[in-house]
Amino acid sequence: MAAIGYHAAMKITRVESILVKIPYHHGGPPTGFGGRVWTTLDTLLVRVETDGGLTGWGEAFGYNVIPATKAAIDELIAPLVIGRDASAIAELSGDVQRTLHNFGRGGPLIYGVSGIDIALWDLAGKVAQRPLHRLLGSAGRDAIPAYASLMRYGDPKLVAQKTAEAVARGYRHVKLHERDVASVRAAREAVGADVAIMLDTNCPWTVAEAIAMAHGLEPYDLHWLEEPVWPPEDYAGLAEVRRAARVPIAAGENAGSPTDLAHMMNAHAVNYVQPSVTKIGGVTAMQTVVAQAAHQNVALVPHAPYFGPGLVATLHVLAAAAPASLFERLYVDLDATLFGGVVDAVDGRMRVPDGPGLGADPDPDVIARFRAK
Repeated sequence: MAAIGYHAAMKITRVESILVKIPYHHGGPPTGFGGRVWTTLDTLLVRVETDGGLTGWGEAFGYNVIPATKAAIDELIAPLVIGRDASAIAELSGDVQRTLHNFGRGGPLIYGVSGIDIALWDLAGKVAQRPLHRLLGSAGRDAIPAYASLMRYGDPKLVAQKTAEAVARGYRHVKLHERDVASVRAAREAVGADVAIMLDTNCPWTVAEAIAMAHGLEPYDLHWLEEPVWPPEDYAGLAEVRRAARVPIAAGENAGSPTDLAHMMNAHAVNYVQPSVTKIGGVTAMQTVVAQAAHQNVALVPHAPYFGPGLVATLHVLAAAAPASLFERLYVDLDATLFGGVVDAVDGRMRVPDGPGLGADPDPDVIARFRAK
């Protein structure tokens, strides 16, 4: 991609990574993922300054791996991008990945690249005085339907309660993170047949186990079954589950690049592909996946369980993409938000910001209050 919409090149003068830790509440017992209990939802902001006086904001994945991602940005990526043309986004991203590819084609390095890429697209929109989705070829959507992405509770009664609560808040789609039939049954009985229920299991089973579970879940009419197979890159095994099961299959959050997602779709492994803008290379990579999914006739439903610039960038990507899709809204309440009401789902819908770039900058008071020392 050539420089986009800049009248004159602006040079990157500074890259800063900022960790923000905001307490959250979800109405259940202490929980988390990756072997660690979460008391805060942690966001790694990426701030890119230019010699033109403009600043762009991005977000790099995330959660338990933030220390490694922060180190990758500060020590490896930032020195490579200082002095570069902020408008040559795809060229810059590609150069960084080629230079550092021996140290990983996924994980913290690509997470860091993702954060910088999002910040550069924010800058591009600010220079052009247009919202990001307009730069991407907007489909004209000002709001995106959202689904409530519940935490893992491990208690069917609590699953039923939280599912019904989400529906009462206006959601018509609810995703569970359980691994048992009883919890899915409880959720379905709590809300009836008219609400779509999805199940994300986070890669626990062999192919045979996943097929058996899919059959056991058939009476509960899942909208999709997400990541049922270990390892997540076993696309042939995932395709086998898809052929054998009578439920649509979703996956993609563990993919490290558009190339990985292309392999998944070429294997006919999924009905729904779930790239994460903070994990696969930012907005630039997401645009590649949008085109791939359209070509393969696979529905695009991004992974987006965060509340920083990654959330906002995902809204813009979906506002520009065709056909229409769903937005993943993590079903928790935070003590404060970096983007105010932008992160709120109202009657099960997320508003697409219409200001330049991402449409808003993170609240400096929230950053100051919750910034990790």
